[in-house]
Amino acid sequence: MSSGIQDSEVDIVIAALQPNLNTFFEAWRPFFSRFHIIVVKDPDMKEDLQIPTGFDLKVYTKSDIDGMLGATSINFSGHSCRYFGYLVSRKKYVISIDDNCLPAKDTAGSTVDAVAQHMVNLKTPATPFFFNTLYDPYRKGADFVRGYPFSLREGVDCMLSCGLWLHNADYDPMTHVVKRNQRNTTYVDAVMTVPLGAMMPVSGINVAFNREVLGPAMFPALRLRNEGKHRWDTLEDVWNGLCAKVVCDSLGYGMKTGLPYVMRSDAEAGKALESLKEWEGVKVMDDVLPFFQSLKLSRTAVTVEDCVKELASIVREKLGPKNAIFTKAADAMVEWNNLWKSHGARNA
Repeated sequence: MSSGIQDSEVDIVIAALQPNLNTFFEAWRPFFSRFHIIVVKDPDMKEDLQIPTGFDLKVYTKSDIDGMLGATSINFSGHSCRYFGYLVSRKKYVISIDDNCLPAKDTAGSTVDAVAQHMVNLKTPATPFFFNTLYDPYRKGADFVRGYPFSLREGVDCMLSCGLWLHNADYDPMTHVVKRNQRNTTYVDAVMTVPLGAMMPVSGINVAFNREVLGPAMFPALRLRNEGKHRWDTLEDVWNGLCAKVVCDSLGYGMKTGLPYVMRSDAEAGKALESLKEWEGVKVMDDVLPFFQSLKLSRTAVTVEDCVKELASIVREKLGPKNAIFTKAADAMVEWNNLWKSHGARNA
């Protein structure tokens, strides 16, 4: 199915955590060159960025972040810098891929156009209210199976597409240490809607979303005390995904996962053992998951902004007493809502 994608409705947002982006951009040139690209440089990185010519892009640095936002409690360092790109974008859709990822090959050996596949996911309906055993019924060669209620076959708007990756798996520190040589080589040619009420650890490695609607819920809020620059010792995107899922469930939107795949490099391998010594993510998630599984937002929260505001209040009340990082997360969610009103809205 064609995505019907328009050049003018998509921003590609790249968080630059390494200075040399030549290989990355050359590999993605066939798929990125027609779109506007926002590159946000990690505020902690001192080296100059190396980016090949021939792209319509704008680079944002620490001075841009400070100059636009002034004093803010939100930490945009590391992987969180990409959220600044979400804030300054003015396009309907945003696609974000980590800078250590290259285009993948499908089972036929063809190079995957991740941009086009993300847009197919976002522009075709999601089906969160009843699971279709042929997965996404809107893909070519699939449909709704026998017994699927016709009243639900129109589906709902899809707000977020969580793509997957080959090669270097997205493990936490302890799993990475134990399985440091394990690689994901299985390309599963499938897309599915995440069911209503189901939670999953959304990863910012390869993600796309409807910025126009979901933007106020796409924030960097939860930061571990010793969070670093590696995916395995961060939880900002996992927390963000859980918040976005609750908001989508409450407002009747959908989220998809599966295709498209990207190929991750081994660039992050090597220091997981060091992260393991202090990583508090295991205990944090034991508190977080039951909270989100039981969470119900009120019917008076009818916009994404309303939902984020209410969610932040519940986080502060229910999780704040368990760990100070949750109180800081609630503060960041409220601040992001305010930043979105002043800087993120299309007419800002």
